[in-house]
Amino acid sequence: MTSTMNKILEKLNLSSKEEGVPAKEPTEKEFGELRELYEKAGQEQVLTFYDKLDTAEKAGLFERLSSIDPNYINEITRKALKPQDSGKEGQTKLEPLPEEATASIFDSKSEDIESWYNSGLDLVAEGQVAVVLMAGGQGTRLGSSAPKGCFNIGLLSGKSLFQIQAERIWKVQQLAEKKSGKKDIVIPWYVMTSGPTRGPTENFFEEHNYFGLGKDDVVIFEQGVLPCISNEGKILLESKSKVAVAPDGNGGIYQALLTSNVRTDMRKRGIQHIHAYCVDNCLVKVADPVFLGFSASKDVDIATKVVRKRSAKESVGLILLKNGKPDVVEYSEIDTATAEAKDPKQPEILKFRAANIVNHYYSFRFLETIEEWVHELPHHVARKKIPYVDTDKGETIKPEKPNGIKLEQFVFDVFPMLDLKKFASMEVKREDEFSPLKNAKGTGEDDPDTSKKDILEQGKRWIEAVGGTVVSDSGADETAVEVSPLISYGGEGLHFLKDRTIKAPAVIEKEPSE
Repeated sequence: MTSTMNKILEKLNLSSKEEGVPAKEPTEKEFGELRELYEKAGQEQVLTFYDKLDTAEKAGLFERLSSIDPNYINEITRKALKPQDSGKEGQTKLEPLPEEATASIFDSKSEDIESWYNSGLDLVAEGQVAVVLMAGGQGTRLGSSAPKGCFNIGLLSGKSLFQIQAERIWKVQQLAEKKSGKKDIVIPWYVMTSGPTRGPTENFFEEHNYFGLGKDDVVIFEQGVLPCISNEGKILLESKSKVAVAPDGNGGIYQALLTSNVRTDMRKRGIQHIHAYCVDNCLVKVADPVFLGFSASKDVDIATKVVRKRSAKESVGLILLKNGKPDVVEYSEIDTATAEAKDPKQPEILKFRAANIVNHYYSFRFLETIEEWVHELPHHVARKKIPYVDTDKGETIKPEKPNGIKLEQFVFDVFPMLDLKKFASMEVKREDEFSPLKNAKGTGEDDPDTSKKDILEQGKRWIEAVGGTVVSDSGADETAVEVSPLISYGGEGLHFLKDRTIKAPAVIEKEPSE
């Protein structure tokens, strides 16, 4: 990677443009150099309308095009459309991760889980833990144009996903303070947005006073974008003055960490252990002490949480060994016999059952090496219907069928680069930790209703586990109880509910006075 290429890539995050600074048209020399670059790459069509633009439009287009290396785009497009075969057909070998690289909440010894939990809280108390949230998506499929983290799934409290997760971070801080006797323990929260979601996300956090967390401890940054490409390999224009771009996938987290100030901030704070996850999981145990303690005890660079696959036909990616390397294999890549194979030691469950939920641990030492491997990550093709400007007629076209591709990276593409000794996986209970929000209300699967239901059922389980009883106040079959993260992170601290009867629906926010 040339120094010029590095400088160009460092410009991918264009959100830092200063407010109030008037647009400045590039000089004739600057524009000439840019035109020459694009002409040599065969992408000069992006400048078709340049001479007809006003000063502000010229400045905006020049800035965007200056952040793109067309030769690099040509290269990654070619590789994405014609990926190299990893081996001869029929030679792919799939195996579950070895036992020494895994643990399961289902059958781990209680003393091991307690040890991981305590050591995880110790790491938090020592200021070594940070959280990275992947929150670039909008709630379009949910019927909302706001960032998905702003979405209210219909809880009794009306809390958004952002608020639920912020309160879990706050609670872990409190648990660490109680255990250690220290004060003002902080878990910095790094929130990765996309271009469309950055501004609304920043405003949402400001309006809600960062949900009780320190303003300086919530760092909002932006993932990069890549141009949309036509089926003929040409960079598309969204308008006469704008390149059509799309976020670079959840795998863009690595480039974003490289080009933002996040790693520098982590380094200054002394961070050693990072929990990274996606915003749409309402049950996510943010900064989970058990997961952190487990990962640190293994001295790995990456660990991942998985849930048990429901059935052989469930459409989920699986974390396993592919040709001896940790990897994620999509359900469509696994034949029926492999999908239905049973575990020889536990014939009642599937051999390949580790469902990927995009919930990861990273060592900071590993993130310090991003420069060494980030440019080796592959790009994947998503064929889409992309509105564009016809450069011959100057008209905006809204295609009825896929007319181009969006290039994206996947967060798990880095897994095969690791030595197996530096990778681990922890199996957790789905009902405790995984309820994704993907679909519109009324879909019946992974929608606001299922997310709400899963949180309320968890609250009821916690209350009953400590000897409390939940009954319906209305006489209907309604036993919904929402337990606030402010009072319990994972079911702990609810002893005051023993032998009590809770009339549902209800929200448990604090210990009631006697």
